[in-house]
Parts: sequence; C-alpha cells; structure tokens
Amino acid sequence: MFINQMQRINSISDLGQIAKPQNINQTPQDGVNANVFKDVFQNAVNNVEQTDAEVMNEQYLLATGQTDDIHNLTIASTKAQLSVDLMVQLRNRAMDSYSEIMRINI
Repeated sequence: MFINQMQRINSISDLGQIAKPQNINQTPQDGVNANVFKDVFQNAVNNVEQTDAEVMNEQYLLATGQTDDIHNLTIASTKAQLSVDLMVQLRNRAMDSYSEIMRINI
C-alpha cells in the first residue's frame, strides 16, 4: 500500500493546488481492479450456471441411454446444490452487511 505525503493547507484557496491521487479505481498492487466484490458474485453465478449445465447433460445422457453411470449424475447434482448454497450464503451475507451499514447512525 502506498501512502502519500500529507500537505499543509493554509487556506481554502490552496485546496485547488493539492495533487490528487492517480488510479482511484485501482489498488497499487499489480493494477488489481477495485471491483473484486462484483467479481466474487459473478464467479458464483457462473459456477451455478456451469454446474447446472453439467447436471442437465448428465440427465440427458442417462435418459437417452448413452450412459449407465448413475453416480456421475449424483455427483453433478451435489456439486450444483453446493454451488447454489454458496451463492445464497454470499447473497445473505451481503444483505446482512448492507442492513448493518444502513443501521449506522451518522
């Protein structure tokens, strides 16, 4: 983390001369984007979609007789259920955090 040196302000007219930090939307390390929060939820949604597609594929293969491995369907459906549970828990934690922030008195 980079710490900028503090500058003395003598009057209000000096405020316009203060250097503003560069790359406000990025952290100093490796230019990592500040949208990490959004990325976590996007990855969770993508994981749910991917595991659901795997379950649908396994169901199709079993229904059409192309496979007789019922354990693949069971594993895929368990993975899908866990990914949905994870996404729901992420949403619940985010909503709880939002509610807690809204209760803060200013």
